[in-house]
Amino acid sequence: MTKVGIIANPVSARDIRRIVSHAGNLPINDRANIVLRMLTGLSATGVDEVVIMPENGGIRTQLMRTIERESKTGRQRFPKVTYLDMPVTCTSDDSAEAARQMHDQGVGAIVVLGGDGTNRVVVSRCGNTPIAGVSTGTNNAFPELREPTITGLAVGLAVTGQVPCDHAFSYNKRLEVRVNDQREIALVDVAVVSERFIGARAIWKTESFRDLFVTFGRPDGIGMSSIIGLLAPLDRETPKGRRVRLLPLETAKTRLTAPIAPGLIEEVGIGAVETIVPDDVYLPSVSAGSFALDGERELTFSEIDDVSIRLQADAFRTINVPDCMAYAAKHGLLTKEANGSLHVAQ
Repeated sequence: MTKVGIIANPVSARDIRRIVSHAGNLPINDRANIVLRMLTGLSATGVDEVVIMPENGGIRTQLMRTIERESKTGRQRFPKVTYLDMPVTCTSDDSAEAARQMHDQGVGAIVVLGGDGTNRVVVSRCGNTPIAGVSTGTNNAFPELREPTITGLAVGLAVTGQVPCDHAFSYNKRLEVRVNDQREIALVDVAVVSERFIGARAIWKTESFRDLFVTFGRPDGIGMSSIIGLLAPLDRETPKGRRVRLLPLETAKTRLTAPIAPGLIEEVGIGAVETIVPDDVYLPSVSAGSFALDGERELTFSEIDDVSIRLQADAFRTINVPDCMAYAAKHGLLTKEANGSLHVAQ
């Protein structure tokens, strides 16, 4: 049987940036509907079973109610749906534990409903299991904005082997931050903040930013990585990263206006911009402060700590949704004649 995991974070997009800006906040009903649309795509491509992370936010109740109703009427076919047997803590530990269990069960892929932070947690625990992101967070720089039905089709085509690996999967960069013996990762960016506290975790005030390391930055992106996107754009495939040194506005010769969160556009002082290469070790430009990983403060450091930042190439895999769908179109994977034979348009 072909099995896919789904981790739907019920509380993504509910950090402080939603209060200080105009970030979205999907209600539970919408999150359940996203999962249902994913299931239709997975079912249509031959996925037999889906295992889902349990939560107390209400997604499960609405999801199973709809599945039961649709199965009785025969209007919709879904894969078999089961839930992991695990405690629910209503913290990021749930996503981490679910990713670990799904990897151990040998799922073909894990679909993640959340933002940059949720995807980061899943990647940190999913081993070599590929992931596919569906944007439901505050900052969605890593998970691409796309209709979940299409993501479901692409994931199904990939994990059932209908699309070959060189089209189905992409390798991705990530950043590793080390403070003494503690190691954490970031999928998009690491911001070095001069303030040495965690506080509300999510960052939105730019006055104390001193460094920014990114794996990629698009001119049309959102979040801290948009700074690089507007200064020196970098795509996901190039095996290099970028670093920009950030300065107080009163001392900066160059200022940039960037969308650092949905509805939140800030002016930042720009210093030097440089390319970073995989496996080289980089140090922050301040001796004490904190690291924000994909928009959330996670680690603090002081003058006595041993710290480093390192770019890792080909660190984890994602489902390449555009390539999967392009391959399906070219080879007629979703096209059949009435007699069951394939018909490929010329």
